[in-house]
Amino acid sequence: MKANWTRYTTVAAALLVWGCASKPKDGRERGPDGTLAYMVQIESSEPGARIEVNDDYVGNTPMSVRIWGDPDGTFHNFGSMDFTIRVHPVRPGQSVQTKIFRTGGWFSQEDRVPQRLFFDLSQKPQEGFTIEPGKPRY
Repeated sequence: MKANWTRYTTVAAALLVWGCASKPKDGRERGPDGTLAYMVQIESSEPGARIEVNDDYVGNTPMSVRIWGDPDGTFHNFGSMDFTIRVHPVRPGQSVQTKIFRTGGWFSQEDRVPQRLFFDLSQKPQEGFTIEPGKPRY
């Protein structure tokens, strides 16, 4: 009788662990701090533009980038209030294009993770509007 009780306990524990470790219903990959993977297609007006995510080179356009976000579809705050995607020009006369998303924090709003981003490299920067470069991470 004791062997049956042990067997049932083992099966119940295994089912509990298996249920907790399963993928979310939408099939997304799980990440750190309870995040989910969101694939974002990044394109530019001219293929081959250099892409940087939070000042790290990730590849050239067109490509998909995996972004870890919260289950509600918003950017996760991993210690920075901003999530930056920057695309560098391919030819002279084109401009660097930057998109900055809010990751949220105490009483602040976070942006939704987009499915697709398009960068128009021929677009000129607006007068009087500058974007400060990211702070170095030590």
